Amino acid sequence: MIKDKKGTSQIELIVEYFVANPNRDIPHAEVVKWLYSEYKERTGKTFADPDRGIRSLSQKGFLVKVKKGVYRYDPDFVVNRELEDFTEEQRKQIFERDGHKCVICGKGIKDGIELQADHIKPKDLGGTATIENGQTLCAKHNFRKRNLGQTETGKKMFIRLYELSRSNGDTDTMQFCHEILEVFEKNDVNGHVEWKK
Repeated sequence: MIKDKKGTSQIELIVEYFVANPNRDIPHAEVVKWLYSEYKERTGKTFADPDRGIRSLSQKGFLVKVKKGVYRYDPDFVVNRELEDFTEEQRKQIFERDGHKCVICGKGIKDGIELQADHIKPKDLGGTATIENGQTLCAKHNFRKRNLGQTETGKKMFIRLYELSRSNGDTDTMQFCHEILEVFEKNDVNGHVEWKK
């Protein structure tokens, strides 16, 4: 871990900036500009990878990801972070309400499927541990929900390319995009992103 002359690590420098600016939605570019400048001034070196450090602090619950590229340090959120996990009683209530089945595929314990209580609005986006913000997902669909955010961007890109090629009469590119988008639909990935064939 690289430290400046005062003994501050790069992660500690990110923390320093957010703690000095609590309860404010801060664009990524603003933080990065300060980090590069401050780290250069303190050490004479270039800050290695501020993006990874900011993401790491968000994933650990130190920062709230307000939206893409915007983060907030909320001292109350950090203090109460552990309270945002579902209790065992809440998990039972969520499973009962959802009929002990995954709300996406309908499979449950009777099918030999492991069920998990999922935050509809994720914790790192400020989602709280309430029954209303909970849903029953099988392990497979919970994993997909957690890790397929990048595929949403990909699907939107192929939809735009599909529409552009249709308006230009480029049937080859249209067919290529059509085949890829069919794979999204076949595997029920990002079904909320509408594709008009």
